[in-house]
Amino acid sequence: MKDIAKQEGPGSHFSGHETFPLRQMWLKKAFDCAHSDWTIPKSTFSNADAIALFGVGKNMVASIKHWALACEVMREENGSFKVTEIAREIFNDDGCDPYSENPATAWFAHWQLAGRGFRSTTWFWLFNHVLSPSFTRDDLETPLAEYALRIDKKRRLSALTLSRDIETCLRSYAPRATGASPEDFAEPMLGELGLIGEERKGHFAFRRGQKTTLPDGLFAYALLDHWDRTARGVTTMSFEAVAYGEGSPGRVFKLDEDSIAERLFALDDLTGGILSWTDTAGLRQVHRKNFESQELLSTMIRKAYD
Repeated sequence: MKDIAKQEGPGSHFSGHETFPLRQMWLKKAFDCAHSDWTIPKSTFSNADAIALFGVGKNMVASIKHWALACEVMREENGSFKVTEIAREIFNDDGCDPYSENPATAWFAHWQLAGRGFRSTTWFWLFNHVLSPSFTRDDLETPLAEYALRIDKKRRLSALTLSRDIETCLRSYAPRATGASPEDFAEPMLGELGLIGEERKGHFAFRRGQKTTLPDGLFAYALLDHWDRTARGVTTMSFEAVAYGEGSPGRVFKLDEDSIAERLFALDDLTGGILSWTDTAGLRQVHRKNFESQELLSTMIRKAYD
């Protein structure tokens, strides 16, 4: 699984989803278009028969392509799309979740969007930079515009583009109760995670806590992925960095401190001693024995589905 941690850091991307939140089967639908060499021709998403192939409208086909790229189910390579090894691990017929029905897959997609932030800048920003426990869409627009300008000073984004991205992000986790059609407002894949709730109309709040459907294996996978991208070569990581660091599992998964501590206690057994937790004289740290992480990342993904 040499390509799992290849992408480095969040990009600057605020469109492509056509305002449709990620649906339950969309990543699997994109995956199933792969040829025997694990490539997907770009024309798959633009051919006249794409609507019939995917069973959705033209704009939704474009949205499926976007989400498959954003969740790194596929990547652009040599003029086509190439299915990633982690996508094969999950979605293949003999993989961990061939029918895309396990909650671990939704948690994986959330980590890709909000923890890694590739083609999903608003997701990364919302879960890592919004510190207020509750907010409205209007509360988010100006700070997001300022963040976008900081990370890409040459790019000028319209207020409408940012507003649509915020709305799509929020509705990915807290869908509308009613809509124009069942397909337009079907339950989004990330809605089952319980990360954001709409307390009253237009007022949203993060739901911090235990996250009982988040597997320990996926927490460990996220921790390793975060470690590789932010502190590679460092043998220890503090509890504070795991819980509150930008792009950390604690922050992205909205876990409380007790829940994080419980998961850290389990790391030794889960990883065969490669990761271990110590709490000595008030110094709380995770220790790492080696940095050959690809095989361990693959193992953690499989354990997430055990």
